[in-house]
Amino acid sequence: MAAALASGTAGCGDGDDGYANERRPATPINVTAAISGGRISISPETFGAGPIVMIVSNQTGRRHTVTLETQELGGSEPGLRESTRPVGPGGTARLQADLRAGTYEIGTRSDAVSPVRLEVGAPRRSAQDELLTP
Repeated sequence: MAAALASGTAGCGDGDDGYANERRPATPINVTAAISGGRISISPETFGAGPIVMIVSNQTGRRHTVTLETQELGGSEPGLRESTRPVGPGGTARLQADLRAGTYEIGTRSDAVSPVRLEVGAPRRSAQDELLTP
């Protein structure tokens, strides 16, 4: 019996396995972007750095590809550039990104649609202590 207990506790670990319990990232938030009337509207307009899921709605009569990119010259980290697939009239697309604090531009390749500037604030808090999050 003592041997069974000793072998059972050996599998539990003693903290010397080198595992670092890193904090979880912030919970992803949904950001909506609508293309209509020659411009792109975003909601919410302000939020903190962290993972986002952008849902893009094309409310125009033309096909568009939406691009999210950093607008920093000489930044300390590489820039970010993510694009949706082409979104047909009345269609939607999804774009996922992990944004750091800074300035971004969301636009299309069309001169008929004005891009929008997005200022991302300080990082959102960790989801470390939130229950039932992925």
